[in-house]
This record gives sequence, structure tokens and C-alpha cells, in this order.
Amino acid sequence: MLIVINMTNQDIMEKGIQLMRLAEEHTIAFKEEMQEAFLRGFQAYNKDDSEDSNQWQVLPDEDFYRSLRAEGADAYEAVDADGQRVGGAILSIHKTDGELAFLYVKVGIQSRGIGQAIWKAIEAMHPEVEVWETCTPYFDRRNIHFYINRCGFHAVEFYNERHPDPHMPEQLDQEDGLFKFEKRMK
Repeated sequence: MLIVINMTNQDIMEKGIQLMRLAEEHTIAFKEEMQEAFLRGFQAYNKDDSEDSNQWQVLPDEDFYRSLRAEGADAYEAVDADGQRVGGAILSIHKTDGELAFLYVKVGIQSRGIGQAIWKAIEAMHPEVEVWETCTPYFDRRNIHFYINRCGFHAVEFYNERHPDPHMPEQLDQEDGLFKFEKRMK
């Protein structure tokens, strides 16, 4: 049974989360926080805290900057009522189609509804989007739970070495696999 918890705009305001366009001078800190959050998720799966695993970039710089330069891309900092960045997102809008490239919550403050508040703020900001898409690695159970059970996405495809993502065949060693998620708004 799929249970979707909906947050209203009032819930977003109660969390005190606001989305602001990423200022150029905040890009490096934003990227580093996102990389730290993604690494923490990978380490939870991998259980390898050796020096080598801590040096590996789960989110390589080139992927981050490619998403920022994508056609129709926008990056948003999620800030709390005190003006502190608590997370963020990078997305692209193409008329009525939206792609969520990345969404993160700062390490140390996950599991408090912030990610869901960020997502609901994105939806409220882009009512023109009829279909949202995103992907996440097969092993990231927290992300899979978040997208399906908290945000209302559905898994629609599984990319792997036998069925690579046609939009990024050169990217990632896809033998591990990625789930593609979709959320229809209308």
C-alpha cells in the first residue's frame, strides 16, 4: 500500500523553508554540502569508511556543473527561518516537463521533513509542470523511500548495464543501476 503524505503551503511555512535562486558566490559551498550529503548516503549503504571511500566523489564535480549548465536549469538554496542553508535542489523545466537533477538536505539535519518541504516548495513554484522525473541509485533506500512514499513518485524504469540510460550512456558505471522515477501532477 502506497501512502503519500502531502504537505500544504502552510506546512512549508511552518518548517520555515524558503527557496532562493543559488547565488554564484554560494556555488562552491552548495556543491560541497551536496557532495557530503550524497557521500553520507553512499557510506550508509557501503559501510566502508576507509580513506579510499572517503576520497571518492559520489557526485563528481563535472556532473554537478553539467546539471547547472543544462538547458532550462535552475538551482535553489533551501534556507530556514534564520537564513541558514539547510539543503537545495537543481532542476530543469521544459514547458510542462520537469527534471529534478539533484535534491539534498544538509548532513546532520535529515529526517526532519526538510526534504519534503523542499520538494513541496518546488511543486508550488512550478505549477505548470505536469510530469516530473528524477533518478536515484538502486542502493539508496532512503532516496527510494523519500521519492515514492513521501513525494508521490513512481518507479518507471531501471537503468543498468543491459538497459543503460539513453541520456547519459557515457556517465556512471551503470552496472549498479539507477531507478527512474516519475510523478504525474495532472
